[in-house]
Amino acid sequence: MSANNRLIDEACAKVWHGLIGENDNQPYSNSNHHELIESIMIHWLKPSKAPEISKYIECYWFIEKSAEAKSYQYPKLNPDPSAHLIISPVTQAYHYDMNPGTADGEGSHWLFPHHQTLQLDHSKPFVHLGVKFHVGALYSLKPFSGKQPVLDSVEEVRLDRLFNELCVSERQLIELARNNPELCCKQLDTLLLPWLANSKEDQHSQITRKALQALDSSTISELGSQLYCSQRTLERSFNRVTGLTLKQCQSMNKLEAMLEYLHQRDSNDIDWVEIAFRFGFSDQPHLIRYLKKQIGLTPKTYEKERALTIDVYGGVSST
Repeated sequence: MSANNRLIDEACAKVWHGLIGENDNQPYSNSNHHELIESIMIHWLKPSKAPEISKYIECYWFIEKSAEAKSYQYPKLNPDPSAHLIISPVTQAYHYDMNPGTADGEGSHWLFPHHQTLQLDHSKPFVHLGVKFHVGALYSLKPFSGKQPVLDSVEEVRLDRLFNELCVSERQLIELARNNPELCCKQLDTLLLPWLANSKEDQHSQITRKALQALDSSTISELGSQLYCSQRTLERSFNRVTGLTLKQCQSMNKLEAMLEYLHQRDSNDIDWVEIAFRFGFSDQPHLIRYLKKQIGLTPKTYEKERALTIDVYGGVSST
């Protein structure tokens, strides 16, 4: 296997938590992923190098599953405060179990911030090129500016209606993503820049951006004084821009950090008491209740199944 293929395999190991063995139908283990996958999936993640783009866009990402992939067919996606524009072939179907309800459609679509863990249908080959926005970024962009933030929803989107000057098709963008990621990112920059240049900032978006920068390193009760505004003003502005409370967003960030920490370790190396204190829980029962509420699994069940796809959509770099 080439060095490049090994890098792809390692990226897949980070992305997928539920790879299935070829013969034993047992959950994936970090120790044997090279035996299970061999150039069956392509994945990359890259931030934009343009400051005017990176102000609103966290990263671009790409994932493709081949027909031979032995991946978990119905992985889960943890709660996410960010919106994603997912570019897909126009006839490619998608299905999300929204808990409650489902979202079905074809082609490119918006995946808006969601409180609940979603279940994805990856039982068939698929390809996605994604744009992950910073939390609350859509508040400043047409056609979302001035409207109530959309949450817990998936909506089909026509790129030619979203962008006034669409110079490339979905098919062309996906081919670029497969063959030349750097050029694909530059093409996405070119596509997005006129749209982002017409953004409209206000006091609410400015306060929210500052709050997000400090949210994971401060207590919520301290943020108002740090940002020189009342706690009430901060909470109202944050909710207006993101649709979320500060506590909800902080909880989502904590969950993602914790699950990424866990998936880097084998089951034998996980100490749930240590995990509880590392991530700010008062004790192990508190952690158990939190995970059960957020992803519907107890720590022990999650440890055995590893079926949560925390970073399929824009969260793990392949570098």
